[in-house]
Amino acid sequence: MKAEGGHPGGHGLALGLMAASGAAGLGYQIVWTQQAALWLGHESPAVLAVVAAFFGGLAIGALALGRRIARSPRPARWYAGCELLIAAWAALLVVLMPPASRVLLAATGAQPQPAWQWAVAFGGTLLLLLPATAAMGATLPAIAQLTAQLRTQGRAIAGLYAANTAGALAGVLAAAFWAVPTLGLARTAALCVVLNLACAAAALWAWRGLSAATPAPAPAEPSAPTAGRATLARLAATGLLGIGYEVLVVRVLSQVAEDTVYTFALLLAVYLVGTALGAAAWQRWGGHRRAPSGDGLLVGLALACAAGSASLWGAEALKAAWLASVAPALGHSLAAVVSAEAALALAAFALPTAAMGAVFSQLCTQAQAEGIGFHRALGINTLGAALAPALFGVLLLPLLGAQLALALVPAGYLALLAPACWRRATPWLPLAATVALAALAPPLQFIDVPDGGQVLHHEDGAMAAVSVVADAQGVARLRINNRQQEGSSASLGFDARQALLPLLLHPAPRRALFLGLGTGLTAATAAEDLALQADAVELLPEVIAAARHFRPVVDQAFGHDGTPRPLTILAADARRYVLASATAYDLVVADNFHPARSGSGALYTVEHFRAVRARLAPGGLFCQWLPLHQLDLATLRPIVQSFLAAYPGGRLLLANNSLETPTLGLLGQADDAAGFDPAQVDQRIASARLTVPPARFGLADRWAVLGSFVAGPAALHRFAGNAPANTNDRPVVAYRAPRITYLPDSAPRERLLALLAELTITPAELLTPNATPADAARLAAYGQAQRQFLAAGRHVAPTADLRAMVAQVQGPLLAVLRTSPDFRPAYDPLLGMALALAQQSPDEGRALLRALAEVVPARPEAVEALRVAGEGSGGVGGAVTAGR
Repeated sequence: MKAEGGHPGGHGLALGLMAASGAAGLGYQIVWTQQAALWLGHESPAVLAVVAAFFGGLAIGALALGRRIARSPRPARWYAGCELLIAAWAALLVVLMPPASRVLLAATGAQPQPAWQWAVAFGGTLLLLLPATAAMGATLPAIAQLTAQLRTQGRAIAGLYAANTAGALAGVLAAAFWAVPTLGLARTAALCVVLNLACAAAALWAWRGLSAATPAPAPAEPSAPTAGRATLARLAATGLLGIGYEVLVVRVLSQVAEDTVYTFALLLAVYLVGTALGAAAWQRWGGHRRAPSGDGLLVGLALACAAGSASLWGAEALKAAWLASVAPALGHSLAAVVSAEAALALAAFALPTAAMGAVFSQLCTQAQAEGIGFHRALGINTLGAALAPALFGVLLLPLLGAQLALALVPAGYLALLAPACWRRATPWLPLAATVALAALAPPLQFIDVPDGGQVLHHEDGAMAAVSVVADAQGVARLRINNRQQEGSSASLGFDARQALLPLLLHPAPRRALFLGLGTGLTAATAAEDLALQADAVELLPEVIAAARHFRPVVDQAFGHDGTPRPLTILAADARRYVLASATAYDLVVADNFHPARSGSGALYTVEHFRAVRARLAPGGLFCQWLPLHQLDLATLRPIVQSFLAAYPGGRLLLANNSLETPTLGLLGQADDAAGFDPAQVDQRIASARLTVPPARFGLADRWAVLGSFVAGPAALHRFAGNAPANTNDRPVVAYRAPRITYLPDSAPRERLLALLAELTITPAELLTPNATPADAARLAAYGQAQRQFLAAGRHVAPTADLRAMVAQVQGPLLAVLRTSPDFRPAYDPLLGMALALAQQSPDEGRALLRALAEVVPARPEAVEALRVAGEGSGGVGGAVTAGR
């Protein structure tokens, strides 16, 4: 059967090709965004840069090649040639991307100025992707010209646009939810290459000889230049405002959704669905109406954007209501949480994007009626879209805030109306709604403030919103996008250990690098070492500003009089700094980055771990902290596998004995064979030039430091098993980690105890050969006691009743101390409870002190406390001070 115009493969084939080409194009966008993040340093800049590069390339392709295609008698060959160029360049990028990334990384530098960083990000990405994206920009004009030869031009533009956008939707979902997690980036790109090649082959076969039978019609001459310029201006402005709206909504919803790779894919998918449906609806019901101005559609679009913006204020309530409504059917499941994020996207995008699709279709048809070629209309529209990420995402959002920046979108659409339109009442409704949202609505900020608490600091940046929130007790917490907690003013004990453990394991560190600042408590603790120069790298300037609110915690703990130890804070991306810097460090400590959050998975790759190793000085140490309360064991295995690829002799530390927020540390050495000398550790503790001794943080002796290790190289290799490594090409962590974020299937304490059951470490894997058998025996006993201690804590129910608490813990803790009298985390709480109990009941307090002294008879503070307690309850207060 032959299609319209007497040729096989008519309008239906054109729609199919546009859908397949759109699927490949958005598949590439997902792949290239993640690849660009590897040299840009973070997924947020990569998204903006790749979106801008895509639209910039589309504009260049449509404008540069569109006229030649329109005059060509063989547009099928042009179309096929463009698809072949896309396929060839995409295949070349698989090989070209790593060296090109290194060149762009060198051009950016370790600590670039923001203007230079964004210039290289946008300009470099545009040039890197230009051959493919320019060819993409020419495919739609080529297909439009083909449909003109097939005598279907009257209904082609909107239908082709809808098909292309629908295909893009399929590409986004397939890439994000299946291809990249399963196949990796390179193979996903290869699938897209196959799609491009299939499109080229189908076009060449189906439309062979088409030009001889049906020559292309000559383009019409513009009849109204002024009207044409007005239409082009509207096309440029609607492209700018449409993508600007997308950029702003995605940033706002990142504070309500979980901000994972799936979140961005869902938001983009809904945006594409709405646009495709709008274009298709205009073709079906509105395409026969050739309104000369389209003012009615612009008014509707402005009103839709105002309504979509208004939905953002209710995003948290909508998410909660949605989860409650789907609970009977889906329960507490991954599908329920993902559907809630889709509901948020629908509320913000459904009406605006449908109106955008209709407006674009109407403007293209109007431009054609005015003698403006489709290629020019498309090029001008995408040129405006290319400017949106930089204008709205980098400049306006930090400058004005999300609320005012969003108000500019409907206001911008209304500014495109003809003056005569304002004589009617219709434009005034969206204008009033926009003004009300901008002037009367509360700030568009999502900050969970506990009862009696307050917001101490909030700042919207180009990449994230950062806040410091204090609770009723005055404990301040740092939050990024309101979802990710980065520590608190009450966590100095834990944060300090994350600095001191690696610091005390190195015999004589002189320079240390901290990747990630957070509250600054960890890096500031290290800076207290008078012999150490400490540098901290932080991506978000807003976090650097917020960290000042936590400085008094360090000043108070270390007794500063307003002149704290200097800490060099570098505003740079951690991954980019490691690659671009030439400085050698004795010690590198990486923060416990939340693996599910946007861009964080790239900090757990084989390539990054190897880059850190290249920054280590001889004898240097690298410690990568891991938040076990934010990842499951299925995600931990690829991280361990990746670490071992860079540090085959790696070991695992436990930073604290918390069952609620357990923090693990992968420790690698520049010399994998090196062990630790217990005597040298004692010497390092004694010689550390800290204003507060390490004992203040539970690191008083060699056993506390070396006893923090819970796994040696052999156990880690067994634990990693055959798990895939997390690499630049196979970002498995970014796609696995969100599962526990969306749907926690276990408590942190359960994961910790299950992990410890799989891990072992022998003294021979940890100590130097000169260590004595006695040292080895005591260290092994300490490790066994630690596991007993954690297992016992699983069954303890916290209570303010001192006697009830003693009844719960006395037996288990004494048993732990019988295993290892060196295990202070069991000894110190028992001593404190005994002294406190002696104040209430001297006999009971003395009994507990005697039991403790029998297990640990040589501990001086216990003997003294027992002596003082024996003198009567009046002396117990002094004993409490002495014991602590």
